[in-house]
Amino acid sequence: MTPHTQTLSRRLVAVALATGVFLLSPALGAQKSGVPTKADARAITHVLNRLGYGPRAGDVERVQAMGLEKYIDEQLRPERIDNSALDARLAEFTTLSMSTRELAEKYYQPANEQRREVKKEQAQQPPPKPAAGQDMTMNGAAPPPPQPNAQLTPEQRQIQQAQQNITNELMQAKVLRAALSDRQLEEVLSDFWFNHFNVFVGKGQVRQYLTEYERDAIRPHVLGNFRDMLGAVAHSPAMLFYLDNWQSQTPNPPVNVNQKFQLRLGNPNINARQREEMMRRAQQQQDQQKRPQRGINENYARELMELHTLGVDGGYTQKDVIELARILTGWTIDRPQAGGEFVFNPRMHDTGTKQFLGVSFNGGGMDEGERALDILARHPSTAHHIAYKLAQRFVADEPSKALVDRAAKVFTDSKGNLRDVTRTIVTSPEFFAAETNRAKVKTPLEFVISAVRATGATVVNAQPMVVALRNLGMPIFGAQPPTGYSMTADAWVNTGALLNRMNFAVQLLDGGRVQPAEQPRRQGGPPPPNFNQQGGFTRPQGRGRAQQMMARGPIQVDIATIAPDTSDTSRDLVIKSLLGGQVSDATRQTLARAESSQQLIALALGSPEFQKR
Repeated sequence: MTPHTQTLSRRLVAVALATGVFLLSPALGAQKSGVPTKADARAITHVLNRLGYGPRAGDVERVQAMGLEKYIDEQLRPERIDNSALDARLAEFTTLSMSTRELAEKYYQPANEQRREVKKEQAQQPPPKPAAGQDMTMNGAAPPPPQPNAQLTPEQRQIQQAQQNITNELMQAKVLRAALSDRQLEEVLSDFWFNHFNVFVGKGQVRQYLTEYERDAIRPHVLGNFRDMLGAVAHSPAMLFYLDNWQSQTPNPPVNVNQKFQLRLGNPNINARQREEMMRRAQQQQDQQKRPQRGINENYARELMELHTLGVDGGYTQKDVIELARILTGWTIDRPQAGGEFVFNPRMHDTGTKQFLGVSFNGGGMDEGERALDILARHPSTAHHIAYKLAQRFVADEPSKALVDRAAKVFTDSKGNLRDVTRTIVTSPEFFAAETNRAKVKTPLEFVISAVRATGATVVNAQPMVVALRNLGMPIFGAQPPTGYSMTADAWVNTGALLNRMNFAVQLLDGGRVQPAEQPRRQGGPPPPNFNQQGGFTRPQGRGRAQQMMARGPIQVDIATIAPDTSDTSRDLVIKSLLGGQVSDATRQTLARAESSQQLIALALGSPEFQKR
């Protein structure tokens, strides 16, 4: 952060703390239950905040003109909404449309091979000689290890950066879709379902499968059928690698008897004793050649029931976890390092009899896994678990039992039609109840995107948004546990987090020059475009239009349009455009102390009202 923005941020925080603005106030406003036929601005803003990432300038008036019910229906049918402008913007990210195998062949394998060569060359080099009179082992200190990227040629650096750029493009695409897409509900649900079926970008080969996972396993199904999405995830190498199922196998694989050996066994001149001896030697040879068996891994089976379907109180036992793990043995990946696809390996599969959730499985193959997914998808506990999580996302941290029960019944009756379940929730009386308005605290993702949308920012480069989410404790695709990120207030409300949000507001209004928090960058993580060695955005030199745009900042906000000055009129304008016209007296007092238009907008973005949706 520049000295100017640091000073401004400190002053704004002092003002906010002095008036208690960081204390999240009770939800404001009231609205009759059900979808109102003549919705006012508050009801429309509520819908825009819940079905999307908040209103942009003019959105409330547009929805009011078309009718709120029609808008909700339109969002539930995203294929009918023109998204060509966003598609054109995303076309610059060429890796988004590539298969995992293509990514592996073009980027990951060359980079991995190069790293092996560099490591081999460094291992063959003699250790550095100490300077005259210098003891390299003085005080027990070992010589510093060689730096892998210290001596790379420009061509080698380009190969490494090209590999790193794949994940960077995917992250930027996510925030651009959220900020710019008119299919707002689709983007909210894509984030929700990725989080539901979470995988962690930092685990092994997950990184190279991530593009295909989000694009093919999650996004096409968010308003489709739950069983289809469950199956797509179960067949995804990203999930199989993340939860280790690709290594899960029966501890007693069958003896590998080739055709030639079978012919010898079938020789009528061989007696029973000779045949038995031949089998014994074949088994002994196989035991000597094969690697130590990994055995059954329960990770995916457990999370498949606890998180993806039944829920933690879904009525299953540890025995069911073990049996499901046995059923899913053989669901693996063909050569993960090469970007291989899902395969079923019958030699890894446990063919024994199993009893899962009261249903018998007798010696099948891959079909056993499909049957298990069918059972889980139509189980009443799954209907309740999915209904609860969707209601928690759209309505309240603790949704009412009546709403969850109604949504669960729709899930069951429609055989997992997610469009119908979502419609039930977002058109419910509970959704429009007075106590629901501003009852949810925004996650860092929701805060950053809503700030960009509310200010009408021009996003020249989306990387600052990616960096901001890392600073705010919600790195994209960076949730390590299978639970994903929390959707409830307790995970995100604390003084430090709110201070960081104010810092982002200040940086956003300073051209979007978001500075990374002072923490070590993940090993192998790419430096964002236009970042200098100190981690700050540079101001590009040159006279071209692109350089001129970047010189104004990667994210540009027209401050004068939002708040021409700090007068009462400008303050009311800010309250209407950014805060929906509903603020507490404490917030009004805080905004009145702003000394500049930039401060006024930053304080509005840092207010308790803006932290809620």
